Amino acid sequence: MDAIAGPVLKSDTEKLKSEIVRLRRLLREAQAEIARLEPLVDLDPLVPLFNRRAFARELERVGSYCKRYNTSATLLYLDLDGCKSINDRFGHAAGDLVLKYVAHLLVQTTRKSDVVGRLGGDEFAVLLVRTDLTGGRIAAERIEKAIAEGKISFGDKRVCIAASFGLALVDGTENAEQLIQKADQAMYESRI
Repeated sequence: MDAIAGPVLKSDTEKLKSEIVRLRRLLREAQAEIARLEPLVDLDPLVPLFNRRAFARELERVGSYCKRYNTSATLLYLDLDGCKSINDRFGHAAGDLVLKYVAHLLVQTTRKSDVVGRLGGDEFAVLLVRTDLTGGRIAAERIEKAIAEGKISFGDKRVCIAASFGLALVDGTENAEQLIQKADQAMYESRI
C-alpha cells in the first residue's frame, strides 16, 4: 500500500505545483490589466476629462476640505448652447469635435489645482478650488469669452459656440449631487 501511495502523492504534488504556477501567472496578468484599466474608469470616453462619477468624488473631497478648513470653492456648471443644432446640421462627428474643443479650452483657462469634468452630453463642470463666488463669476466670464471667441470650421462653414453658466458655492454643507443641481438651477435662472 505504501509503495502505491508514494507515486500517487508525488504526481499530485507536481500537479499542484503546476497549478500554483499557472494561477500565479494569471494573477499577474489580471493585476497588470487592472493597472492598465484603472485610470480609464474615471475618464470620459470622448474627452480627456473626469466623468461625472469621478468629478462628483472630487467635489465631495473638496467640500470636505472646505468644511474642515473653513474655506470655500466654487462650482461652475456650463451647458453648451445650440450643440444639438450642430449635430443636426453637421453630424455627430462635428458635435464631438465641439465637445473636445470646449474640453481643451476649459483645461487651458483654469488652474492646475481646479477640477474639470464632463457631466454628460454637452454639460461640463469646473470646480474652482479656493475661490469664492466673485472669483467664480470672473472665471466664468473668462471661460465664456474664450468659448465665444472660438470658431470651429466644418468644411466651408464656421460655427460659433456659446455656453450658459451657473455657479454654486462649495463650503462642505451640501453633497456633490446637491451642488450640481444647485449650479444647474442657477444656470437656468440666469437664462430667464
